[in-house]
Amino acid sequence: MAYTIDRYPSEESPRLGAMTLHPVAESVPRARHWFRKLIAPYNPACALGDCELMISELVTNAILYGRSEGDWVVRVEWFREKNSLRVDVHNPGFPAAVQLRQPDADDAHGRGLLLLDAIAASWHSGPSPFGGTVVSFVVADAWPV
Repeated sequence: MAYTIDRYPSEESPRLGAMTLHPVAESVPRARHWFRKLIAPYNPACALGDCELMISELVTNAILYGRSEGDWVVRVEWFREKNSLRVDVHNPGFPAAVQLRQPDADDAHGRGLLLLDAIAASWHSGPSPFGGTVVSFVVADAWPV
């Protein structure tokens, strides 16, 4: 199964990298692996393990809750915005479906956005420019000023 990695972003863009993944379980570790590999040359000062955890949660949610007629993909992009890192995860689901929940202690699911809320400086969801939904998180002070 093919996937796409953007290793060479435009110098005029704040985007540092992107990947397009199929909505299958194998895409979750693949997203972590390629994010770490492609962000490393930029020498971020933030905890990459935290970023990988948040990416894992969002890609998992995109796979579980993305919906479209026919074939579809999950798109992950990361950007440098001044000294912050922003990661966007796009899927063809509906923006209204993204909700921060308070799961019961015995619930097996529902903690992904709680993790984002606890770890990221900020996060939001809304309509994706590719159609569907984008969920983004920001890590402040990812690079020294």
